[in-house]
Amino acid sequence: MYSQIAANKRKTIYMMVIFLLLVGALSWVFSLFTVGRSSITIYVLFAAVVYAAASYFASSKMALAINQAKQIQKADNPRLYRIVENLAITDGLPMPKVYIMNDPAPNAFATGRDPQHASVAVTAGLLNIMEDDELQGVLAHEMGHVKNYDIRVSMAVFALVAAISLLADIILRMTWFRGNDNESENNSLFFVIGIVAAILTPIIAILIQLAVSRKREYLADATGALTTRYPEGLASALQKIKQSGSAVQHQNTSTAHLYFANPLKGKSFSNLFSTHPPIDERIARLKQMENHQ
Repeated sequence: MYSQIAANKRKTIYMMVIFLLLVGALSWVFSLFTVGRSSITIYVLFAAVVYAAASYFASSKMALAINQAKQIQKADNPRLYRIVENLAITDGLPMPKVYIMNDPAPNAFATGRDPQHASVAVTAGLLNIMEDDELQGVLAHEMGHVKNYDIRVSMAVFALVAAISLLADIILRMTWFRGNDNESENNSLFFVIGIVAAILTPIIAILIQLAVSRKREYLADATGALTTRYPEGLASALQKIKQSGSAVQHQNTSTAHLYFANPLKGKSFSNLFSTHPPIDERIARLKQMENHQ
C-alpha cells in the first residue's frame, strides 16, 4: 500500500514539472512576439492565477449546488454519518459536512479547499446498493482526496491550464497580425512557431491535467485502502459500480473529475480524455494491494 501511494505521488510531481516546463516554453514563444513588451506575459499569468484563486475558494459550494446535494445531520442518516465520522477519526481529520444527492446512480465526491472546509457527498443510489464495508471503502477513498489535498493539486493544475490557454490565444492572434508584417525577415519562422505553439500546447496541457486527475484517483484508492486495511471492500464497490453504471442524472463536465467514478454518459474514444482511470485497472491495483498486505 505504501509503495502504491509513493509511486502515485512521484508521478504527480513528474507531471507537474512537465506542466511548468510547458508554461515556460510557451512563455518563451510568447516573448518572441512581445519584444519590448515582456510585462504582458506577467499580466496574463497574474490574471490566470487570480481567476484560479477565485474559483478555488468558490468551487466547493458551486460543486455541491450544481449537483443538487443536500446537507444532512446524524439523525437524518445515522449509517452514512457514522461511517464518515469513524473515517475522519481514523485519518485524524476534522469531521466534514455530509451531503446526499437524490440520484439513483451509485456515486460520490468530496470537495473543499482543505480538511477544515471539506464536504463529502454521496448519491442515494450508492447507499442503496452498497454493503457497509463497500460504502466504507468508497468513503475512505473520498476522505483520501481530502487528506491528500487533491483540491489544491487540481486548482494548481487549473491555474496552469488557464495561463497556457490565455497565452496560446494571444499568441495565435499576434501570429496572424505578424503574418501581415512583410518587413520581418523571420516572419515565416515566427508564423510557424506561433501556430504550432498556439494549437498544440493547450491540447497537451489538457492531457496532462487529465493524467494528473487519474493519478490522484489511484492515490485516493491506495490511501482509502490503507485507512480501512480492507482493499476488498473498495474493490467490491468498484465491481458493483462497473455493473450498474455510474452516470448521474444531473451531469456537469466541470465537476465530473470530483466524482468517485465517471458520472458522465457515454464512453470516450480514448482513455487519454478521461478524468478517471479504467475501473478494471483500479480493481486490479487493489487486488495487488491485497496480495502484498
